[in-house]
Amino acid sequence: MTISLEEFHHDFFQEVMSSADVDGLYAEDAFFELFCDYLAEAGEFDAADRASYCPPSGGIRVDGYAGDPAQSGGTLSLIILDFNQAPDLARLTQTDMNAIFKRLENFLTKSLDSRFRNGLEESSAAFGLADLIAARWPSTSKIRLFLVSNRQLSAKVDGREAGDVDGRHVSYSVWDIERLHRFAAAGFGREEIVIDLEADYGGPIPLLPAHMGEADYKAYLAVVPGTQLAAIYDRWGSRLLEQNVRVFLQARGGVNKGIRNTIDNDPDMFFAYNNGITATAEGITTRVSEGGLLLTGLRNLQIVNGGQTTASIHAAKRRNADLSKVFVQMKLSIVPPEKAIDIVPKISEFANSQNRVNAADFFANHPFHVRLEEFSRRIFAPSPDGTFRESKWYYERARGQYQDARGLLTPAQRKKFDLEYPKSQLISKTDLAKYLNVWRGHPDTVSKGAQKNFAHFAGTIGSEWKKQPDAFNEEFYRQAVAKALIFRATEEIVTEQSWYQGGYRANVVAYAIAKMSHDCEQREEFVDFDSIWRAQGISEEMGAALALVAEAVHEVLVSPPTGISNVTEWAKQQACWARVKALEIDWPEAWLGELIGKDRIKEGKRAGIKDQKLLNGIEAQSVVVSAGGQLWAQLSAWGQSRKLLSPTELGILRVAASVPMKIPSEKQCLKVIESLRKLRAEGCPIGSEIAL
Repeated sequence: MTISLEEFHHDFFQEVMSSADVDGLYAEDAFFELFCDYLAEAGEFDAADRASYCPPSGGIRVDGYAGDPAQSGGTLSLIILDFNQAPDLARLTQTDMNAIFKRLENFLTKSLDSRFRNGLEESSAAFGLADLIAARWPSTSKIRLFLVSNRQLSAKVDGREAGDVDGRHVSYSVWDIERLHRFAAAGFGREEIVIDLEADYGGPIPLLPAHMGEADYKAYLAVVPGTQLAAIYDRWGSRLLEQNVRVFLQARGGVNKGIRNTIDNDPDMFFAYNNGITATAEGITTRVSEGGLLLTGLRNLQIVNGGQTTASIHAAKRRNADLSKVFVQMKLSIVPPEKAIDIVPKISEFANSQNRVNAADFFANHPFHVRLEEFSRRIFAPSPDGTFRESKWYYERARGQYQDARGLLTPAQRKKFDLEYPKSQLISKTDLAKYLNVWRGHPDTVSKGAQKNFAHFAGTIGSEWKKQPDAFNEEFYRQAVAKALIFRATEEIVTEQSWYQGGYRANVVAYAIAKMSHDCEQREEFVDFDSIWRAQGISEEMGAALALVAEAVHEVLVSPPTGISNVTEWAKQQACWARVKALEIDWPEAWLGELIGKDRIKEGKRAGIKDQKLLNGIEAQSVVVSAGGQLWAQLSAWGQSRKLLSPTELGILRVAASVPMKIPSEKQCLKVIESLRKLRAEGCPIGSEIAL
């Protein structure tokens, strides 16, 4: 049951205050981080960076921005907060809204004035942002201003008309607590994208049905003019790219030179040369004309393959290329919301070939995430306070999973749930990517934000899973929790240091831990993660070492090279990581004495893999026996009729077909599961209900 707006506001406010308390942040900083995480999930931007400027005189303010315009198609996105620190739900009026946006506009225009920039403290995030705006102004074509508020926008406010600054188009977006509530209530799905082709995009598009009669599945073929596709992308941007693959298409894609050359030199051949786009929509509107069926509107359009094509056409529009002869073929599938979570990932996986996206690497049902979730529901963490009450860490493989599980319980059950899974022991999959990537030597990638960091992490883990899935075992899980404990402890340590004056904490933490990991590798000595797991915390000696290295990396971060003024953008560069790696750290002897040799590391990995293989056999045997002999007999017949099975595979399936009269061994059951995977890849419908 969906909670009310008032309950959601109360819970979100408490989450902000709790996060501020636990992480040692100001309430507004915690509010910025939490709210902007939701906006990134909603597809408004990849990541948001904090850059606060709010002088006592008022009249001018900024709280953050979303990326370098040079990396986001010439779009400058600025963010301003309206955080009401009273616990009761309050109203945001149109007068309030206009005044807040005016302060943000003032910062934007003043940033173009060198006298204003020179009056700012050079080490401040505000100076870095103002300098970035001025430096990127010639290539900036579009400005998005975001107002983020925990107040409820008055129902009387219809919106705010777009404007312009120095010839640049300016759009305004308000994310109030009610809009955030709608987004969360929809299960963190996409907010409605409503496209009216007739009213807003030049007219309807001819449509050809590609489904049979009254079939449940409906699909269509269309030819979309390049001008219309560019205009739609100009309005909705990356939100059109299916959420779970958006970041991967952006990270690997960009503007394709081949597509650009075709647009510039052979636009009339674009349709012939390009593979087109594959898209889904939750619903469409059509009308019949003398010439046939016309597409007039779409609801929640998502491009699951062809993001590079779309972005390249949009880039051509921005440089005033002639798109009048450019046409794009589109395969459009209608996917109802209740089936989207199952169907859309498969469409993404099978449709992406030109710019390959391995969907299994990215979606929440990948076996890596499923396995870690299973570990987190089963493995108790040692009690750090010496009591007999043990708790567990909750791995959230899908956004909102923790709150959903908690919300279905009675008050008494919820109290028990909170003891078993404390909120402080919640790890999301994007958190995990951050905790692990710093130890893998990627603090620059972590600094790029949750979405891009997760893209990098998912690609790496996907490849490693294919090579050795058993490496992701209980030992891996316990070490992952230990790394979470180290990361969170480092956040607290940095906040407490006398040299820390606020700002860039996330970057300092990422680089400090990455430097510790790098130097351990150089010494061929390693952190004893098992002892951290057992203690559920780090030692004083390790805390002192982290404080030492954090101060050293902080100096590198706030001293970027000539030509770079924005510390946050400097932290995203490999050159920054190279400079940190070159630092000479006089590590405390007391901490060095805690490190362990590589032999113990190898021994632990071997034992973990061995245990996982044993566990796999037990699980496989359970699956085979539970499914019953009849299913395996049918599978054997299907594979044999198509000559897809070897004699050995057929023999083992015959044994499985005799269940329960005869029980296959664990090794045989593993082979049965391998055969099922093999035949499923060939399109076998038998056993589709079995989760692999």
